[in-house]
Amino acid sequence: MPDAAPVLQLLSAEPARGAADLPPIPLTLELLPGDLALIEVRSPAWAAEFADLCSGLTKLARGSVRFLGRDWASLPEMQASALRGRIGRVPGAGAWIGFAGTDLNILLPQLHHTRRPLEPLRDAAADLARAFGLPGLPLVRPDALAPADLARAACVRALLGEPRLVLLESPEQGQFADLVPPLLNALAAARDRGAAAIWLTDSDLVWNDRSFPATLRLRFSERGLARLRYAA
Repeated sequence: MPDAAPVLQLLSAEPARGAADLPPIPLTLELLPGDLALIEVRSPAWAAEFADLCSGLTKLARGSVRFLGRDWASLPEMQASALRGRIGRVPGAGAWIGFAGTDLNILLPQLHHTRRPLEPLRDAAADLARAFGLPGLPLVRPDALAPADLARAACVRALLGEPRLVLLESPEQGQFADLVPPLLNALAAARDRGAAAIWLTDSDLVWNDRSFPATLRLRFSERGLARLRYAA
């Protein structure tokens, strides 16, 4: 999609000191529809904060972050919140509501950000859950699920609702190798619809896989984002 408008742009975006633990250096990145950026980042905290930066949740000292052509810093909070409804995210820390069923956890972001009826949304979530190897939409509370099934449920939550940007904080968590193929399949479908994705990883399992279908490969360190030559 060479003529498509960027989904995400980091334009010399430098986190303000004290706003994040990220290094205070300018970060530049552009993702077009269909792009999948694989970024090696060895700190889970940095992965989470980089995802926050892309989502417009980090104050900048200079530069800008633009999502679907809009500068996060220029948007009123209500508009920014609505726009974040077009971002799917697998947070490294889980971010589950412990007292609610996993099904409600999965559906709640879509119920908040869209007017889609509940039953078709539930059916779509159940189909996506089965694609990730779950028997259906999990009804038990998150703490009752096995860690591997909870990782699958997190992917369902992120991919539900046809997001335009998908942010993944080491979704394989270095141990769930069987999660990678269905997640790549779901990402391929999202990318075909015009989404872009960022897969942040600290896992050699993923990073050293030369068959991983990344269109960009980058390393995030104290020196910032360094783009590597190899990409699928």
